[in-house]
Amino acid sequence: MTEAAFRTDDYAPAEALLRAALDRAVREGDRRCEAAALDRLGMLTHFRALHRGTRSEDAPAELALFEQALAIRREIGDRAGIAQSLFGLGLVHQVLLRDWETAMPLFRQALAAADGVADDITLSEIHRHIGSFHAVVENDLDVARRHFQLSADLRERHGDPRWIQGGTLALGQTEVLAGRRAEAIRLLRLAVEQERAAGIRGHGAGQAAEWLVRAETSPPEGQPGADSAESSRPGGASGDGRTSGG
Repeated sequence: MTEAAFRTDDYAPAEALLRAALDRAVREGDRRCEAAALDRLGMLTHFRALHRGTRSEDAPAELALFEQALAIRREIGDRAGIAQSLFGLGLVHQVLLRDWETAMPLFRQALAAADGVADDITLSEIHRHIGSFHAVVENDLDVARRHFQLSADLRERHGDPRWIQGGTLALGQTEVLAGRRAEAIRLLRLAVEQERAAGIRGHGAGQAAEWLVRAETSPPEGQPGADSAESSRPGGASGDGRTSGG
């Protein structure tokens, strides 16, 4: 599924595997695997929605899958799974429904549940979306930067170059908005290189290059017209939900 999200946009093989896994789990009474398959189907549905262009009509199907997964995971006490499904619900409310008021409590619950048990990418994505809230809604770039840095560090530790680029991009965008031109250019050049090296295509590809042009053509720090958080918002930092999946 990660390969489809970042490169191919071909979700059919992953969907077939997940539906087969779901059928087998239900047949065998394996609640943990049933919940995992439901959650990943929810994320696959989200990825497809992103590639089509985010639409609120895609939300009900995603919400149903994440809610079913969350109910099972709460029933069996799967904390890591609970964090993952809470994040999925928050993602739908933020990205498809544009409802930060509902999304943020879910992200905060996910962060609490994830403590000490979640995988690096799930935790990274939770921090990235919380950072987006502080950048986009609260206009607090210092707090946003702390969450984006935690997210980037977790991606680096995970080691998959397809994920690492998004962490660098969010940090670079934040530096543009903060008016720190030199650091923004450094980070965004790195993000462009990482995108090329990782072979990232499709949804979200090209954002780093666009923001690099913006950073390179902005006035130096301290001059009139320098970027500020009020002038616009980070694209990648707003979050698209490319979260963990095989």
